[in-house]
Amino acid sequence: MILPIVAYGDPVLRKKCKEITPEYPKLKELIENMWETMYQAYGVGLAAPQVGVPIRLFIIDPTAFADDDSLEEEEKKVLSNLKKVFINPTIVSEEGEEWAFNEGCLSIPDVREDVFRKSTITIEYQDEDFNSHRETYDGIAARVIQHEYDHIEGILFTDKLSSLKKRLIKGKLANISKGKIEAEYRMRFPLMKKGR
Repeated sequence: MILPIVAYGDPVLRKKCKEITPEYPKLKELIENMWETMYQAYGVGLAAPQVGVPIRLFIIDPTAFADDDSLEEEEKKVLSNLKKVFINPTIVSEEGEEWAFNEGCLSIPDVREDVFRKSTITIEYQDEDFNSHRETYDGIAARVIQHEYDHIEGILFTDKLSSLKKRLIKGKLANISKGKIEAEYRMRFPLMKKGR
């Protein structure tokens, strides 16, 4: 089932999310719905708070980046095989040079900005069967994971922008929270008047 994506301004996007156990109700169904929602919106990642559920869960599938001709063959190979579920993740380390990449977010449609992040991360997490993993990623894979990880920490990519950039997009963000935007997928807006 395709779920509405929560728009900028909703308090759920600012919550530090809670860990879950294998007993979490209807977890498999939630994960299936998140995949369906993400693909329908042409996303490469989706975190549970973006569908209104404040738990430490996100999914990624950065296959779309594997077509980028500017990438090395090795990185393309990694990206095309990286469809994953992350439950209760913890980023253990972020290392390397900070680099800029133009990021967007399904909860903040039509806003894209360059964001600086470290190039390499090590993350510990559980998969959908609650098996534990510790893995290291770099480049775009690390970036997609960092972006989704921020969501479960209550952080948005716009928080990482300079104060000047924040001022420049303030009006756009206000319009998104009021539902004054045309998105190509279902959204839930926090400040829309009832009956609109």
